[in-house]
Amino acid sequence: MVKKGIMVSYGMGKFIAEFLTGAFGSIVFMFYETEVGLSGAYAALATVIYSVWNAVNDPIIGYMTNKTAPLSKKFGRRFVWIMGGLVLCSLAFIMIFSVPASWDAKKQPLPVFLWMVITICLYDGLYSLWEVNYQSLYPDKFRTDKERTTTAAIGTGIGVLGIAAGFIIPPLFFSYGVRASYQVCAIVIAAISIACTLGLSYGVSETKQMINRFSEQHTKEAPPFFSQMRKALKNRNLLAFVILLFCYQSGCMLMTASVNYVVKYVLGGKSTQATPIFAGMLVGTLLSILLWTRIAKKIKNNQRMLILSSFALALFALPLTFLPNAGSFIVGMTLWGLGFGGFWTFMSPAMADVIDSLVVEQKRRDDGVVLGIRAFFMRFSYASQAIVFFVVHKLTGFDDQLITESARWGIRLHMGLIPAVFFLLGGLLFLRMNRLDADQIEKNRLALSQLDI
Repeated sequence: MVKKGIMVSYGMGKFIAEFLTGAFGSIVFMFYETEVGLSGAYAALATVIYSVWNAVNDPIIGYMTNKTAPLSKKFGRRFVWIMGGLVLCSLAFIMIFSVPASWDAKKQPLPVFLWMVITICLYDGLYSLWEVNYQSLYPDKFRTDKERTTTAAIGTGIGVLGIAAGFIIPPLFFSYGVRASYQVCAIVIAAISIACTLGLSYGVSETKQMINRFSEQHTKEAPPFFSQMRKALKNRNLLAFVILLFCYQSGCMLMTASVNYVVKYVLGGKSTQATPIFAGMLVGTLLSILLWTRIAKKIKNNQRMLILSSFALALFALPLTFLPNAGSFIVGMTLWGLGFGGFWTFMSPAMADVIDSLVVEQKRRDDGVVLGIRAFFMRFSYASQAIVFFVVHKLTGFDDQLITESARWGIRLHMGLIPAVFFLLGGLLFLRMNRLDADQIEKNRLALSQLDI
C-alpha cells in the first residue's frame, strides 16, 4: 500500500492544475475583451487557435515523453518533465497578462491578437508538458482499487482547494478597469504555483520498480505515433470517456468564465464579490465528498458514478440562469458544488480503469499518448467556451460600455442553461457508449498483475 504522505503530496498536483486552470478560465478571456479592448471576435479566434494547438501538442508531447526523458535512469520517465514543465508553465502565465500598455487593441488589434495567441499557446505547451506526465503517473503508481480510490478522494479534497484558490485569489489582486492590476495578479498566481511545486515533488517521485519497468519497456521499439492513436481511439470506452470529459470541461469553463461577467454586468458588483460565489462552490464540493463516497460503496462502479454526477451537475446548473441576486448565486453554486465534487472524485479512478483496459489490450503501457488524447479533448473546451461567448454576445448585443437587458440574459444563458446542456449530453452519451462493468475491471487488474507492466 502506498503511503498516505505520498498520496497527499501527489494531490498537490491537483491543486496546481485546478488553481492555474481556474485562474486562466475565469479571467483571460475577460481581460482581453473588457480590459485590453480586443473585440470578442478576435479573442474567440485566438482561443480557437489555442485549442487547435492543443490538438497537436498534447498527444505528441504524450508520445515523445513516453519514449524518453532526461535522467530517466535516476528519476524515471515522468519526474523531470513534471517538475521542469511546472516551473516554466507558471512563468509563462505571467506573460499572458503582460501586453504592452501602449498597445491600443481598438485601433490596432492585430499586435494584441498575436500577443494573446503566442502567449496562451506557449503557456499551454508547457502546461501540457507537466500535466500529461502527471496524469500518466497515476495508473502506474497507484495500482490497486483501494490506492486509486483513496488517492482520488485525497486529491479531490486538495484539488477543490486549488479550484477555490483559482477563483477566490485572483479577484483579491485585480480590479475591474485597472489593467495593470491583472499582471500583479498573474505574478502572485505564478509564485503560488511554483511554491506548491516543491510540495508535489515527493508524490511524483518514481520507485525503483517503476524505473526498472520503464527501462525494460524502453528497450523495445515503440509503435508509430499514429498507430497508437488509431488503436486508442478505436477503444469504445476511451472514446466515451473523452467525449464525457469534453462536455464536462466545456460546461465548467462556461460557468467559471461567466462568474465575473455576472458579478460585473448582471449584479453590478466589484471583483471581490466573485469570491463568496466561488466559496459557495467550494463548500458544496467539500460537503459532497462523504456523500458520494457512501453511494460509491453501494454501486461499486466508477463509470456509473460519473454518469450520476454528470446528471447532478446538469440539474444544479440550470437554476443559475434565473437567480436574482448575489445571495441566491452563492446558494446556487453551493448546490452545484455537490455534483462537481462527485465528478471530481471519480474522474481519475474511472480514467485509470479505462487505461488498464487499453494496457491489457495492447500489452504495452503507453499512457502518455492516451493522456495526450484526454488532454486535447478537455482543453478543446476552451474553444467551445470562446465560441459560445462570441455567439451569445453577438446575438444579444453585448457591449461592455453599454449593457442592455438582452446582454444580461446572454450572460445568464452561458452561466446556467448552456452548461447544463453540456453536462446532460455528456452523461447521456457516456451511458450509451461505456461498457466497463465491475467484472471486466477486475479481469483487467488480474491480467495486469500477470503481465507486470
